[in-house]
Parts: sequence; structure tokens; C-alpha cells
Amino acid sequence: MFNEAVETLARPRLRELQTARLLRLVSYVYEKIPYYKEAFDREGIQPEDIQSLEDLQRLPFTRKSDLRDHYPFGLFAVKTDELRRIHASSGTTGKPTVVGYTANDLKLFAEVNARSLYAAGARPGMKLQNAYGYGLFTGGLGLHGGAERLGMCVIPVSGGMTDRQLLILQDFEPEVICCTPSYAQTLAEELQQRGVDSGQLKLKYAVLGAEPWTETIREQVEQGLQVSATNIYGLSEIIGPGVSQEPVEEKGGGSHIWEDYFFPEVVHPESGEPLPEGQEGVLVITTLTKEAMPLIRYWTGDICSIYYDTDSRRSHVKMSPILGRADGMLIIRGVNLFPTQVEAVIQEVEHLQPYYQLIVSRNGALDELEVRVEVAEAFLRSVGFQEITEDHILENERIIQLQEKLRRKLKDNTGLSMKVTLKGAHSIPRSEGGKLQRVIDLRTG
Repeated sequence: MFNEAVETLARPRLRELQTARLLRLVSYVYEKIPYYKEAFDREGIQPEDIQSLEDLQRLPFTRKSDLRDHYPFGLFAVKTDELRRIHASSGTTGKPTVVGYTANDLKLFAEVNARSLYAAGARPGMKLQNAYGYGLFTGGLGLHGGAERLGMCVIPVSGGMTDRQLLILQDFEPEVICCTPSYAQTLAEELQQRGVDSGQLKLKYAVLGAEPWTETIREQVEQGLQVSATNIYGLSEIIGPGVSQEPVEEKGGGSHIWEDYFFPEVVHPESGEPLPEGQEGVLVITTLTKEAMPLIRYWTGDICSIYYDTDSRRSHVKMSPILGRADGMLIIRGVNLFPTQVEAVIQEVEHLQPYYQLIVSRNGALDELEVRVEVAEAFLRSVGFQEITEDHILENERIIQLQEKLRRKLKDNTGLSMKVTLKGAHSIPRSEGGKLQRVIDLRTG
């Protein structure tokens, strides 16, 4: 482990540390940030009323809209001359969500990313090909700082530029790559198309995050790149990447949240009431030590569960893979649907590829959902087609059977009737380094 003393801290001691940090945090934000003083006063709460972690539930949530309403620096607890870095994420209103870091915040940022990279299999002296975007996005510089803190050699390629990524993979011989899971799929597919044997690369580990992904994608990336792939989780408002990490030796068993810095809760998406361990809801995080922009009970919008793994050497709580986003959940004819539910069904149907798009439209007063999925190239050749058009679907019995099989399974597993369109190989958009848009919502009003 990178920091074994903290990562294996006994839970009673961890609770004591969290409580002490929470009490300091509450006083700090009340004194330094007018927004929190007004929010506490509105609820009739004084800092001294918060004496335990359980008391945290008395405090209101902080939401992304609050950051936008106080754009750009209204939620900062320090003056701008005390900042050492500013990051921002894109916003739906045209203005970005702005976050800031003091020198101590940057040390924290490097620490949690160093822990995460070590848990993912990285070691000092290894080379890291960093294919996350640099600039205002937190991913590139966040993992860059963590890798240097760990003692790695960073290759700061940034996102996209697939030809250059493949050249560096072959010539610079990195042992670790970090990027979005969809872009890892793209790299694996490109290597195959160019006849490059990924087994000849020095690559051993892939650290993937910034978008939900499934075990099917993990399998495809691991086979295509000949790596062990793990999930890293974070969001700009909290700090960036490094909030939690899936250990390479515990793949599929969830990701440890670094609880000494980030206190997690899971709450009901509608009522906001805390949910018990293991139950799925919205992840809410309180930053316990951040100086520039501390957040109390930040509503991440990500749907998951948290639980303790008694078989793990690390004592920190785990979070499940992200099922979807509360604000990104589709409601189709009154039924809640996450894109990952569709992907899970696709992976069960032979001859289909994990490349898909969901097209949501409205016909009169009714919502309609179309699922576009790629068919495996070998299957297309076996039925005589290089690509599928509407006429081919109508004329070919085996294509119709495959289409009907997927339609039935989607109906059985989600309760929704969906139009299924089978597409030819390489017809669904691939990631160019950033997050991949799986859903196209054409509804208006």
C-alpha cells in the first residue's frame, strides 16, 4: 500500500479522526463561507450543535446548482491569492463549475491519487501514459500529480490523438495507462485493426474512470490491451480523480473511498433520507480537510451503494460501481431506466458488441426508445453482409432472429418495449479520448 498506516486504520480510530475533522470543518465553513453561514442559520443550526458524524444528517445538502449560483468564487473559503490552481468542468448553462486548490489541497490531491494508482498495481519507477485530458479538466493533472508523488515517470499525452497514443504505447513502453473506459476500448480496437499484438506491449495496468462502465467493458479492455483494468472514481467538485479506487487484487469487489478525507453517505434519491449499508441511492460526500472549497453533504447525483468488505486489508468503506446518475436516469413511460441496464442485457446476447446508443424521442404524448447496437463482424460475414441496412434486416432471417432476441430480453429485464436497430461493425461512434455520449435525447418540452 502507498500509505498502509492510514489505509488499514482501525475503524474506531478512523471514526475518531473523521469526527475531529468534521467538527473543524463545520466551524471553518461557517466562518469563511457566507453561503454556509446562511444555510446553517436558516436551519437554526450553530457549529457547536454538530458534535458527531450522526449530526451531519442535520445539515442541508450542497448541490451543483449552488456552485453555479455562486459562480465563480462564491463558495471559496480563501482569497484568490491563496489559491495555487483553479479547475473547472463544463456546465449546462454555459458557465463552468469552478473549483480551487490551495497548496495543501494539491498535496491532498496527489496523496489520494498516489494511493489509488498503487492500489491499481502501479509502482515507483513505472511509466504512466496519461491519456486523460489536461487543462481545466481535473483528470489529467490530478493523476499526473499522484503518479509523480508515487515516484512514477509520467508521459502526459492528454486525451485523443489516437495515432500518437498507439505510437507511445509501442515505443515508450509504459506499464500503466489511464483514460476513460470507452477510450480504452477504442485503443484496443485500433490495435487489433492495425494488426498489433498487444501482448508485445509492456502495458500491465489500466486505470479507468470518468464514466460508468461494466464487467463486459472490463473484459474487452483486458483482452484487447492485455492488462488488468480497475476503476478510479472522482468528481471535480470534491477534488477530481482519487476519491475512491478499486484494488487490482479485489477486482469486481468495489472501490475503497479514502474516508480520512471524504466522508460518504448514501441517501434516498427523493427524500434525501440516509440509507443503510448495501442499499442503492445517491452518493453524498463531505470533504473533511479541503481548504479552498470545502463542501458539506455534496449531492453527487451518482447512484451506488456503500459497504464494508471484511475480507479486504484496507479498512475504508467501499462503493459499488456506479449504476447511473440520478439526474441522468431516463424515465420512459413512467419506468426508470439507466443506460447500464441496457448494456447488461446486450452483453448476454451472443453476436452483439458492447457498442450501443439509446435514442429517446417522443411520438405525440408517448416516449419512445430506440436501441442501436453493433453486430459482431464475424457474424455479419457468416450471414453474407459487411454492414446492415433496413432492407437487409427485413430480408435476412438470422438478423431478424437476433433482433427479436434482444428485444424480448430488454422487455423482460426492464419492463419496457424498445425498438432495436442492429448496426454494422464500426457504425456506432467511438470515444476520441473524452466521455462517450451513450444517450441522445430528442424530446422537447
